[in-house]
Amino acid sequence: MRILERSVFVGPSLYAHFPVIRLELDLGELEKWPTGKLGATFVDGLIAALPGLAEHGCSYREPGGFIRRMREGEGTWLGHVLEHVAIELQNVAGEDVTFGKTRSVDKPGVYSVVYEYVQKEEGIAAGELALRLLSSLLPAELQVRGNVPEGWEWTSARDEFIRYAQRRALGPSTASLVRAAEERDIPWLRLNDQSLVQLGHGKYQQRIQATVTGRTPHIAVELASDKEETNKILASLGLPVPKQELVQSEEGALRAARRLGVPVVTKPFNGNHGRGISIHLMTDEQVVEGFKAAREHSRSVIVENFLSGDDHRLLVVNGELVAATRRTPGHVIGDGSSTIAQLVEVVNADPRRGVGHEKVLTRIELDAQATMMMERVGYTVASVPKADEIVYLRSTANLSTGGTATDVTDIIHPDNRDMAVRAIRAIGLDVGGVDFLSTNIAESYKSIGGGICEVNAAPGFRMHVSPSEGTPRDAAGPVIDMLFPPGSPARVPIAALTGTNGKTTTARMLAHITKMAGYTPGLTTTDGVYIDGQRTVEGDMTGPVSARMVLSDPQIDIAVLETARGGLLRAGMGVTKVNVGAVLNVQSDHLGLKGIDTLEQLAEVKRIVIEVATDCAVLNADDPLVLKMSGYTDAKVICYVTMNPSHALVREHVRAGGRACALEAGVNGAMITLYDKGSHIPLLWTHLIPATLEGRALHNVQNAMVAASMAFSLGIKLDAIRQGLRTFDTTFFQAPGRMNVYSEHPFKVLFDYGHNAHAVAVMADLAGRLDVTGRRIVVLAGPGDRRDEDLVAIADAVAGRFDHYICRRDDALRGRDGDEVPGILARALRAAGVPDAAISLIPDEQKAIDAALGMGRAGDLLLVFADALVRSWKQIIKFRPEGTAELRAESAAAPITPPVTEASFDESSFADLGDVVRDERGVRFSRESDD
Repeated sequence: MRILERSVFVGPSLYAHFPVIRLELDLGELEKWPTGKLGATFVDGLIAALPGLAEHGCSYREPGGFIRRMREGEGTWLGHVLEHVAIELQNVAGEDVTFGKTRSVDKPGVYSVVYEYVQKEEGIAAGELALRLLSSLLPAELQVRGNVPEGWEWTSARDEFIRYAQRRALGPSTASLVRAAEERDIPWLRLNDQSLVQLGHGKYQQRIQATVTGRTPHIAVELASDKEETNKILASLGLPVPKQELVQSEEGALRAARRLGVPVVTKPFNGNHGRGISIHLMTDEQVVEGFKAAREHSRSVIVENFLSGDDHRLLVVNGELVAATRRTPGHVIGDGSSTIAQLVEVVNADPRRGVGHEKVLTRIELDAQATMMMERVGYTVASVPKADEIVYLRSTANLSTGGTATDVTDIIHPDNRDMAVRAIRAIGLDVGGVDFLSTNIAESYKSIGGGICEVNAAPGFRMHVSPSEGTPRDAAGPVIDMLFPPGSPARVPIAALTGTNGKTTTARMLAHITKMAGYTPGLTTTDGVYIDGQRTVEGDMTGPVSARMVLSDPQIDIAVLETARGGLLRAGMGVTKVNVGAVLNVQSDHLGLKGIDTLEQLAEVKRIVIEVATDCAVLNADDPLVLKMSGYTDAKVICYVTMNPSHALVREHVRAGGRACALEAGVNGAMITLYDKGSHIPLLWTHLIPATLEGRALHNVQNAMVAASMAFSLGIKLDAIRQGLRTFDTTFFQAPGRMNVYSEHPFKVLFDYGHNAHAVAVMADLAGRLDVTGRRIVVLAGPGDRRDEDLVAIADAVAGRFDHYICRRDDALRGRDGDEVPGILARALRAAGVPDAAISLIPDEQKAIDAALGMGRAGDLLLVFADALVRSWKQIIKFRPEGTAELRAESAAAPITPPVTEASFDESSFADLGDVVRDERGVRFSRESDD
């Protein structure tokens, strides 16, 4: 049994609309050994290791269902078992995950195992530990060497996994804030491996780090960290604080203790979480030991009066006390017969206690601090305390060291409440915790005494959210309401679109429209990330990483996300939902890659964008596969786009008050028209849109219709949509490789990054629509990783439409031989009836384009399908016809027909490129590509 492949999906994917991990698991010989055959020993061992599996319902949908599934009949296969174990391991580590799905795939004994996760590293580790646990429970003759390391032991491995998970998981306080944000439909992004989190998107974002917010004044945090200065400020306001002195030596600590009078407390000058604090120090020896303990955490040590009473944490948020908790240090209670070590085992057996922050309470450890506390009362771990005797094993009451918490919010005296609020205001914190000692929190400090020990920036919420006793308090909600007052925005509008062809142009059109409407758009495309029209990152940025980049940018107030097949298959979408989703078309491209072999499967991938749309799904009604997607969206509105004004389904949709965009014929040409709630809205004549080349580029007419429909569905005004379409053109600057026209030569060049049969056919059709007095010449290519039949289809799309064909290949061979792709194209052209004299085979892209340019004469049209976009465009605009007189004369006499071989290439033509990394379009990009 081994994992063949692992995929981590960060968002909506083929498998779920939330983060999941997919394993391709090969059972090998274990395909013949379902749980029924492995027997009760295996199942019982698994339940003993993970008792929580008894709660899994599986297909029975009731607790115990999964156990029944394993025991009844032949049982179930180990791929399915691994799914449940990976889920339960994350549950044990404190994550709330439940989803899983296991299916066999085409290969015998191989399964697709999908399970939910919260933290990526934890989810991956859960799958690996699940494999190890199952392997360890197998009979010796079925175990595979290497699956279970020598000396491996389950209990230790489980605890190490829990610690590993908790090191990477959000802490209890941050997690409670994230939950409160989710309850208010506020999106969030984790910005690092610790507790730095962005709440909200774009310009509406706020940041938190644990319970420090982006609004927490830096000076307030510094003051709270300076315990001496805090003490002085609070004392100056008449608030109750102990007397204290700052020392740097043992002798200084002893002198301070004598001046203040014992008992005293020693603590680090700038410590936290109760580390290094020693209390109730009576003797010189204890003071010295306390000084040493504090010195481990700070160069300076504070010695202060010991205040008697219970330790309370008073939480203040935005000027109001929201929770009060009494904290008790970790301890055991004697029974007159058990040793302290045995009593600790009993306490730790409490199911509420776990490792670290795994559960409500933390296990008590018998460590150096516990030993010191026992020595103070003359005990060791072997001592037997009297019945009902309390033995404290910690000097401080922090939950992280085994303490307990009791909620006292409802009984706190108003004077004590006001005292806490005044203290936090005095320091200047928006969120702060006051550590207050009092013998009775229900009585005023003015009458019974008490004092403030510390003021804490970034106070922990765990004790308030999950107290050991008493009512849990919503500590996080007031923080979120402070950052996002009810009614204030947290999300930016998000539009996502996908399709085989036209994605980039349509995305750019929509972003341009939003900018004309006054927005600051963030745009992801196949050639980079753009913020307010400026490219900030180069490369293919159409996956989840680029979506995160845009939504993290504090400048943007709307997002337009081009979403490609590759990113969806590799990692899913980068957002859980979008306001408007659109699918332009589903055509043959990339088939045979990543398990997608049919158009129907490709449509299922692209449908994800529609499935997560909330407000409107924009669908190309002229594409049958796209039209069928209407049954898979929960969007409030479906907007159909059609270039056929007689489309029967769209007609009925419009008559029912639905939204649609249609192309209607008129005296002045074709009019893009919107329909919504019975309204008929003429938008714009197509010949007024520069990107359509006076209406001849029908594919861009359709792209403009989709962009207009999406803009309308985003609530953008009609005049802004018209202005955006009328000012968007397909220059190389605005849409590189998307129907760029260069007219500065005696001939015209049409430049495009068409790389599949549909895209090539669209451009060939446009070339036929344009007025050309001379010849039509095409430079043709296809990606090397496409199937032979796809390359043949590309050739068929242009056959018979041009006077001369130059077949080339891309720089990246993608598994093909040097002239294999151009050879397939040339043979397909011949098979379609193109004469040999009209075909040139020139594999190198630069030489192929140069040959085409050299052939060009006045009145000709050159259609160039390019891969290295920037390089090829520069080659075209820098070409000088007069510099190729011989080639032009030669081309006039006879077409170029001799094939060029890889051996005859002039490698010097590549010398000026340098060490440039390029994607499949030749666009420069960072080495961490997003698609």
